[in-house]
Amino acid sequence: MLGKKILLCVTGGIAVYKAAALTSKLVQAGAEVKVAMTKSACQFVTPLTFQALSRNDVYTDIFEEKQPDKIAHIDLADWADLVLVAPATANMIGKMANGIADDMVTTTILATTAPVWVAPAMNVHMYDHPAVRRNIEILYEYGCRFIEPGEGHLACGYVGKGRLEEPEKITALIADYFDSGTKPLSGKTVLVTAGPTIEKIDPVRYLTNRSSGKMGFAIAEEAAKMGAHVLLVTSVDRLPAPAGVERLKVQSAADMYETVMGLYKQADIVIKSAAVADYAPVHTSDRKLKKQPGPLVLELARTKDILKELGEQPDKPYLVGFAAETDHLEQYALEKLEKKRADMIVANNVSHEGAGFAGDTNIVTIFKRDGAKIELPLLSKHETARRILQEICTTLEMGWAK
Repeated sequence: MLGKKILLCVTGGIAVYKAAALTSKLVQAGAEVKVAMTKSACQFVTPLTFQALSRNDVYTDIFEEKQPDKIAHIDLADWADLVLVAPATANMIGKMANGIADDMVTTTILATTAPVWVAPAMNVHMYDHPAVRRNIEILYEYGCRFIEPGEGHLACGYVGKGRLEEPEKITALIADYFDSGTKPLSGKTVLVTAGPTIEKIDPVRYLTNRSSGKMGFAIAEEAAKMGAHVLLVTSVDRLPAPAGVERLKVQSAADMYETVMGLYKQADIVIKSAAVADYAPVHTSDRKLKKQPGPLVLELARTKDILKELGEQPDKPYLVGFAAETDHLEQYALEKLEKKRADMIVANNVSHEGAGFAGDTNIVTIFKRDGAKIELPLLSKHETARRILQEICTTLEMGWAK
């Protein structure tokens, strides 16, 4: 981070005290830091604190031009190598998503062409509000990167997700971003499938499963951080696409099959984390099926086994499958590894607490074709994704052959 120019935009919340510590950490790491503050932020910590820690002027008023020959918010916007909004309140996220520029912070953010990172901090219910989630999704689409808040005791008294990430962690993420070393997946294309498939019965009914797509999205995001070109094939639209990831929208198992088989030749690695339906209705209706006396019999047919068909290709990429089980985990995972000709199977027992669908954590065991078995403890899905990708990189570095 030596010599990197970071503009820290501080907005009004109790977590401002962490922004002061973050300023100090960034400066200690070698970065040049300038701080812009909203009026609300100044109610919690004075600009003088940030001036002392950054050893630079602090910007609070768009009408205060410190140098007559420069327009301050344009000069700051052009100066920065990275803009970091921390803490980012719900109000600030809403302004950014809607292009509102009514103070020093928002005008500078709107004017910059530098990467913009956002570190939210707010009450757990505010963070989960549909309006806030929508605004976050908009900013993802604009290319902003988010540093997810942590979970724990909040200043409002609630316990939940909403704590500003710790300054040490944010500093490490920025240092990694600026790392000039070669990323382990640079030059590689990674195809990831995520979430459930949706099998239509009629215009209002469908068959699906409980997969949220969070594990696949985490893998896609971490692969992109490692330098890969990532193709994310998914039916999930309620999760924002990770920065730098190309999302390809599908719905049914048939859609996913066609998309994956059309793309796999571009990929060096295919990670099949989607929960693809094993069966789909034989007959579908374009009109809503009305209730009839007696039972309804729904005829189902097997869907195509995407993992198996990929494994049978003579030019198959490095192939990773997932196995969500409720019993006989190792037996079923090893059988899948062999039958599908996969190179790695990531298995988890979804009946265990912390390893089921929709959560933010996972407990997995990795089975590799060379016989290796790696058991991971309870981890966040992002950390689980990193560990899976590290195992893939290790295999590739050892001269994996198709």
